[in-house]
Amino acid sequence: MGHTPEQIPVLALWSAPRSRSTAFARMMTERGDRVVVHEPFSQVVDFGEAEVADRVAHNEQDVLAALRAIAAEKPVFFKDTTDFHYPTLLADEAFLSAATHTFIIRHPAEAIASHHALNPNLGRDEVGFAWLYEIFTAVQAATGTTPVVIDSDDLLDRPAETVRAYCSAVGIPYLPDALSWDPGMRSEWQATSKWHQSTSRTAGFTRGTGDGHEKVEADPVLRAYRDHHLPYYEKLRAAALRP
Repeated sequence: MGHTPEQIPVLALWSAPRSRSTAFARMMTERGDRVVVHEPFSQVVDFGEAEVADRVAHNEQDVLAALRAIAAEKPVFFKDTTDFHYPTLLADEAFLSAATHTFIIRHPAEAIASHHALNPNLGRDEVGFAWLYEIFTAVQAATGTTPVVIDSDDLLDRPAETVRAYCSAVGIPYLPDALSWDPGMRSEWQATSKWHQSTSRTAGFTRGTGDGHEKVEADPVLRAYRDHHLPYYEKLRAAALRP
């Protein structure tokens, strides 16, 4: 990671919506070694405010300030989704280089089918892979290194190996006990609970059954969304860890 005077113990996981990032964050909560913040950037854009640990943020600038303040006292992990665009984040080169930004991906057809099932009015840009790739390239430019990317299919197929590779890549200890947890809805998910129903029923990284590829292929609008976002996914996939 880029070493700047500001280097701060913030670990971020960026994800297009419906790419299994909540399950990853659930594991990070189970570790118990850092403050876990749930989707502060998307919530502040969506709802006009977001809880960032013990603070309330009203815009992106507040979120950035809160993350820095919390990290001054304890390491932080946050995950967020790119169904929105974050210009203030992208303009904050110090934060892009001082925090450790990582990425999780899922095939756009599966992500789109899952997203559309929850939001039938889904727009093309909300699918999020283009905005995800924009953050990836901004971090790459700010740090001079390629950020860590994991493929969520690897996470489900080989959870221990994938999490071990991730921990090694970002310099945190691998804690195998965190790969399983008690099912249930988390308090930090309440504002967006409909998005986290499937994760709330899990006790670890498990694959659901899905026919996302067929659903998207059969729908001309969703197919166009997939074709728009596929190149960004492919670029991220090319950078993914190979556990």
